[in-house]
Amino acid sequence: MHAESYRPLVTELFPTAQGRGRSTGVAIEHELVTTWVAGGSAVPVERLRAVVCNAAYAPYVSFEPGGQIELSLPRAASAAATVRAARAHLRALRADCARAGIAVHAWSVDPRPESAVPLQLTSPRYVAMQRHFDAIGPAGRVMMRRTCSTQVCLDWWSGPASLEQWRALNLAAPFLAAAFARATGPDSRLATWLQVDPARTAFDGRLLAGEDPVAAYSAFAAGAARFLAQGREHLTTLFAPVRPRGRYLEVRFPDVQEDAAIGAVVHTLAAIAHDDDVRRAVLARLAGEAPYLDQHWYDAAHGRGEVAAHGQELVAMATRRGLVAA
Repeated sequence: MHAESYRPLVTELFPTAQGRGRSTGVAIEHELVTTWVAGGSAVPVERLRAVVCNAAYAPYVSFEPGGQIELSLPRAASAAATVRAARAHLRALRADCARAGIAVHAWSVDPRPESAVPLQLTSPRYVAMQRHFDAIGPAGRVMMRRTCSTQVCLDWWSGPASLEQWRALNLAAPFLAAAFARATGPDSRLATWLQVDPARTAFDGRLLAGEDPVAAYSAFAAGAARFLAQGREHLTTLFAPVRPRGRYLEVRFPDVQEDAAIGAVVHTLAAIAHDDDVRRAVLARLAGEAPYLDQHWYDAAHGRGEVAAHGQELVAMATRRGLVAA
């Protein structure tokens, strides 16, 4: 399909021009690796389901292809409320798993070899995805089975502010990814993502090309190889660092954070999205950086240059506003 063929579907992923308020809701999708305490082997997904089935957080549990457990908390009215809920549910999850002899790890990349982390979700979607990534290289299997992230979903407004939110988060992405990175170098999570399939991950400036983000995202969709039949399904296989979801923006680039560090990531991203002064300060600070995002992403993944220091500057902008929790 050509870019214009995707445009009607992509338009649904972006906010309408009018009619949306300026709510500041935030949600978290937090991924973790589990292992048996005795021996360190992979825990079957069905066993994990049985462990958590009666917990208060059970409705929010899902799984990634390698068996990583994901806690997808519902939207709360503020960043602070989301962080409080995440910490409480994570304490409960860790306690439940510990009683079952299961260890829970905030590993951005599972250090075990591929042979120790089988593909546990074998739906046609994941089998097709693995086949596609295998044609490119080994990074796809690492990404699917052995990486974890703390993803943050932020209310997306309408009108001119929506474009500011989109642009600010995309411009800030490599700098904040570096600031919150758990590791750098060729085996890091971010370096893995850069190798998976650049045509469908967009760790460069392509999403900020031109003045029309819908056109840019449509071109992105058209440029990625399609391995699922329907156009709408194809859009779900695009893994941009900031993904448009209609009423909210899904920020996918941070490495998974330890429980105590979740607040800094969530509050920083929420400040950029929802505080006019912070967002515009970020846009002013990063004006002119869009053509260099490709290099910034590489530097962030490999711990090069000043990208992490610049990311800390952006965190400080939010801190000065009193919006980042310790």
